[in-house]
Amino acid sequence: MTDNKVRLDCLVKTVRTEGYFGMYRGAAVNLTLVTPEKAIKLAANDIFRQKLSKDGKLPLWGEILAGCGAGTCQVVVTTPMEMLKIQLQDAGRLVAQKSTTTPTATPQPAPSLVAPKASHNTPRARPSATSITMELVRTRGFAGLYRGAGATLLRDIPFSMIYFPLFANLNTLGQTDPGCHGDKLKRAPFLHSFMAGCVAGSVAAVAVTPLDVIKTRLQTLQKGEGEDSYRGIADCIRRVLTREGPTAFLKGATCRALVIAPLFGIAQGVYFLGVGEQVIGLMG
Repeated sequence: MTDNKVRLDCLVKTVRTEGYFGMYRGAAVNLTLVTPEKAIKLAANDIFRQKLSKDGKLPLWGEILAGCGAGTCQVVVTTPMEMLKIQLQDAGRLVAQKSTTTPTATPQPAPSLVAPKASHNTPRARPSATSITMELVRTRGFAGLYRGAGATLLRDIPFSMIYFPLFANLNTLGQTDPGCHGDKLKRAPFLHSFMAGCVAGSVAAVAVTPLDVIKTRLQTLQKGEGEDSYRGIADCIRRVLTREGPTAFLKGATCRALVIAPLFGIAQGVYFLGVGEQVIGLMG
């Protein structure tokens, strides 16, 4: 089955089993946490770039190192956000899978790490972000929200190391004046910053897709029929390679690029317009 057919099949099945708004599962978590995540990422990159600059110049290794620092800082917010979002988005698939199987025909899925075993005759309510958070904290402590933090670091650090230097160099092409840092004349037009963010975001997203696949597999707490439970990053890589082949690590690359490109395009465009500084000025 081609990638286009897989994406279309996923869309049709999601709408059929969960309705149109099933495609927006996890949106509340994203809306709540994506703003501080992007704020931390962009601000940390700027701080590291300033600290590593000499006489207003920053070599490529400095740009990469600043991106590394930004990617490390954002994991504080990214890991719990991704954990909750994945569980919410996966809930509908598990409910649909259970409704099409009978207790005597197939083996049970792997036990849930966040919920008690449910009776076959009792329909399970789909969890909310609040219920997942409370159950994780109750059963595994605060650290339960950071399950998969290592895999998240493994994805976000390389992403930022690719994204920020690429964006900075693409954005420089649109700057009309080599003025000092913060000078409005130095800023590229909004459209240019937007496109630079889109291009850099899509390139970085595709480049780290294998790491995103590993992270998602590790953070999926409730397993369906025939799905593996992984003991860590190395175990996940080995099993995926053995059972699905190398191409499994590129699953969702196109969708990731389509989502990440406008997300970072808008974020960088707004950031470079100085909206954040204006809001802070109004609040002060």
